[in-house]
Amino acid sequence: MTTMNAVLAAGGPELHPQAAEGVQSVAWLLIALPLAGAAILLLSGRRTNKWGHLLGTAMSLGAFVVGLLAFFQMLGQDAEGRSRLVHLFPFISAGSLKVDMNLLVDPLSISFVLLITGVGSLIHIYSIGYMSHDPDRRRFFAYLNLFVAAMLLLVLADNYVGLYIGWEGVGLASYLLIGFWQYKPSAATAAKKAFIVNRVGDFGLSVAIMVMFATFGSLSYQDVFGQASQASQGTITAIGLLLLLGACGKSAQLPLQSWLLDAMEGPTPVSALIHAATMVTAGVYLIVRSHAIFELSPDAQLLVTIVGVATLLAGAIIGCAKDDIKKALAGSTMSQIGYMVLAAGLGRPGYVFAIAHLIAHGFFKAGMFLGAGSVMHAMNDDVNMRKYGGLRKVMPITFATFGLGYLAIIGFPGLSGWWTKDGIIDAAFEKGGTSGQILGWLALIGAGITAYYMSRLMFMTFFGEPRWDEDVHPHESPKVMTVPLILLAIGSVAGGAFLILGDRFAKFLAPVVGEPEAAHKLVTPYTAIVFALMVVGVGLAYVQYLRRPVPRTAPAGNPAVTFARKDLYGDALNESLLMRPGQWLTRLTVYFDNRGVDGLVNGLAAFIGGTSGRVRRVQTGFVRSYALSMFVGAALVVGALFLVRI
Repeated sequence: MTTMNAVLAAGGPELHPQAAEGVQSVAWLLIALPLAGAAILLLSGRRTNKWGHLLGTAMSLGAFVVGLLAFFQMLGQDAEGRSRLVHLFPFISAGSLKVDMNLLVDPLSISFVLLITGVGSLIHIYSIGYMSHDPDRRRFFAYLNLFVAAMLLLVLADNYVGLYIGWEGVGLASYLLIGFWQYKPSAATAAKKAFIVNRVGDFGLSVAIMVMFATFGSLSYQDVFGQASQASQGTITAIGLLLLLGACGKSAQLPLQSWLLDAMEGPTPVSALIHAATMVTAGVYLIVRSHAIFELSPDAQLLVTIVGVATLLAGAIIGCAKDDIKKALAGSTMSQIGYMVLAAGLGRPGYVFAIAHLIAHGFFKAGMFLGAGSVMHAMNDDVNMRKYGGLRKVMPITFATFGLGYLAIIGFPGLSGWWTKDGIIDAAFEKGGTSGQILGWLALIGAGITAYYMSRLMFMTFFGEPRWDEDVHPHESPKVMTVPLILLAIGSVAGGAFLILGDRFAKFLAPVVGEPEAAHKLVTPYTAIVFALMVVGVGLAYVQYLRRPVPRTAPAGNPAVTFARKDLYGDALNESLLMRPGQWLTRLTVYFDNRGVDGLVNGLAAFIGGTSGRVRRVQTGFVRSYALSMFVGAALVVGALFLVRI
C-alpha cells in the first residue's frame, strides 16, 4: 500500500500510459463515428430524411461496440497496463505551447465511454418513436450525434485543451437541442439561458487552463499532475477553485444551477441524454480527473463538498414543489449530482462512489426521464402531474420500469441507489471531524427528502383516481420506446450491486484514483437511519397524495412552498446581483459613449465647422478688401522688422 501511495503521489499509473494496441489503437472511431453521422445528416439535407434517424442510431451503436471491445481488451491487461495513449496528430505549436491531440483510454474514461454510448444509444432508439411525427427528426438525430461526439472527446482527451474543446462542443450541442423547438419562445429563451450561464463556468475553466500553462508550461494531464506538488499552495488552490467554477456550470451546481430546470423545454430525450446521463456529469468527471490538484488543496476540496451538499439539498427542496413532471425530475437530477460532487470532494474512497453513483444514476434517471416522455406521449404532451393519476392500469410497462427507477433513487435496499448513495453518506461520516459529521447528516436529510418528493411524483402520476381531461385517452407506448425503458430498468436494479460488490469498481478504478484503503462495508452504522428516513419520506407522501384526493389546481401553499416553487428565488437573485447591475452598467456606458466620446467628437467637429464658417466670411470677393488686407499685412511685417532692429 505504501508503494502504491507513493506512485499515486507522483501522478499515478495513469500519468505514464503505454501506446495503445488492438481495438484501443482505433479509439478515435469512438469520436469519428457519431461525428461523421452528424456531418452527413447536417450536410446532406432532406435527402436523408427517410433514413437519417437510422443512420444516427447506427453511429451511436457503432461507437458503443467499439467502446465495449476496448473495455474487454482492458480487462485482459494488468492494472498498471490499463492506461493506453492513442496519438492522433500534433494540434498546437506556438512558441513554448505545444499540444498534441491524443486520446487517453483508461478505466475512468472507458467507464464514461460505456455510459455515454450505451445509454445514449438507448435514447437514440427511444427517439425513433418519440420523434416519429416531427418534421425535423433528421436534424434532431444530427444534434444527438454531435453531442455524443463532443462528450466522448471531453472524457477521452489526454490534456486540458482537448477536454476544453469537447467541453465547448457539449455546450453548443446542448444549446441546439434545448432550443430544438425554437418556434416556442420558452424553448428559445431556455437555450440562451443555458448557453449564457454555462459561459460563466467555462470562463473559470479557461482561466484555470491559462494558469496551468503559466505555472507548469504544459497542459497534458501527465505534466500537470506530475508537477502539481511543486507549485505554491495559492496557485494550486486558485486552479482548484477555477476548475470547480467550470464544474458548477456544466453540472448545474450552486450558484450556476438556474439553467437546468428551464432546459426541460427541450424534447424529453434531450432531458434524458443531457440532464441525466451525460452533460451534467461532466463537472464530476472534471473534478475526479483533476483529483491530483484538489488533493493538494484542502480548501478547494472543502469548498467542493460544501457546494455538493448545498446543491443536493436545494435540488431536493425544489423537487418537492414542482407539478411539472420533467421539472420535478430536473430538481432530482440537480440533487443527485450534488451527491456526486460531495463524494468527489471527499477524496478516497469518495471518487469511486462518485463515479459509481454517476453510472447508476445514468440508468435510473434516464429511465425515469424516458418514462416521463412515455407518459407525456400518452397524455397529449401534458406535463402537469395534477392531471394524471391511475396510469399504472393503462401503462403497465412504463409503470413497472419507472417504478424500479423510483425505488433505486430513493435507496430501496438492494437496488442501485442503495449501494452507491449509502456509500457516499458513509464516506462523508468517515471523513471525520466536525465537517464530516455536518456533511454526513445533511446528506442523510437529503436522502429523506428524496424519498418524499420521488414518492410524491410516483403517487400523483401512477396511483389514485384518474384526473385526466376528457379528450385524453392514455395508452402504452410502442415497443421502440418501451424496450429501452426495460433495459434501463435492468441497470437500475442490478447496476449498483455489480459495481460495488467485492469492491469490483474500486479495484477497476485503482490505477486512476488509488486503491481503496479498506473493503466496502455492506452495512454501516447509518444504514438503519437511511432506511428509516426513506420510510418516513414515503409515508409523508402517502398521507398527502394517496390518502387525500389530489386537487387538479395547485393550492396556494405557505411561504416555504412558494420559495420552492420559485426555485429558491435563484432567478430573482441572479437578476438582482447580475442582470440589473449589468443593465445599469450598459446604460451608463451608452450615456458615456453618447455624451462623452461622441460628445467630444461631435463638439470638436462643430467647433471646426463654426470656425471655418467665420473665417470664410473674410473671403468677400472685393479687390479693395484684398488690397487693404495686403497693405495691413505689409505694415505689420515692416513694423516687426523695426522692432527686431531695435
